Amino acid sequence: MTPQLILASSSPRRRDLLTLVGIPHTVQPADIDETAIPGEEPAPHVERLAREKARVVVALHAAHGRSPVVVAADTTVAIDGRILGKPRDIADAEATLRLLAGRAHTVYTAMAVGRGSTVVSAVNTVGVTFRHLTDDEIAAYVRTGEPMDKAGSYGIQGYGATIVRRIEGDYFAVMGLGLVTLVDLLRAVDVRYEFGAGISSGA
Repeated sequence: MTPQLILASSSPRRRDLLTLVGIPHTVQPADIDETAIPGEEPAPHVERLAREKARVVVALHAAHGRSPVVVAADTTVAIDGRILGKPRDIADAEATLRLLAGRAHTVYTAMAVGRGSTVVSAVNTVGVTFRHLTDDEIAAYVRTGEPMDKAGSYGIQGYGATIVRRIEGDYFAVMGLGLVTLVDLLRAVDVRYEFGAGISSGA
């Protein structure tokens, strides 16, 4: 039997990744408060948010007697102990990119999979290094609009691919969904991924 899979995210990149590996899904974003708790570290922060998103969507369906597989995720960027979320405006995006230019930072992507009363989660941690950027390059990149809806003000799968010099870890986690980790989490809730066949119930 093929279980229904719901992606609790409006991210087109996460949708693209599920489609890339042949996992049929529907989208139902979870509306939660994503404010960091004072003193909260990046990894616990993204994992808490991913788990909350999964629980919200699971509960909505449970109220109607349904038990879909819910996949939720959250991504953030951190440098110098600071969590860098999505930019507030153009000036904020430019300031973030100046901070990251020529330096290494860390991307944290948490994924949570909920099914019935079970929620499992994991965090991928990826090191990313930017090349040096001039102010003109930063301004030009921001004008493309790509940074404006992304943590850390860049997307590795778009124009941002030209500013990333090195990556240490799961490329797909930087895009927002670590696929290897996702397969492991699905298995933990008794859902099997099969090449060319999507997902099915059973270990």
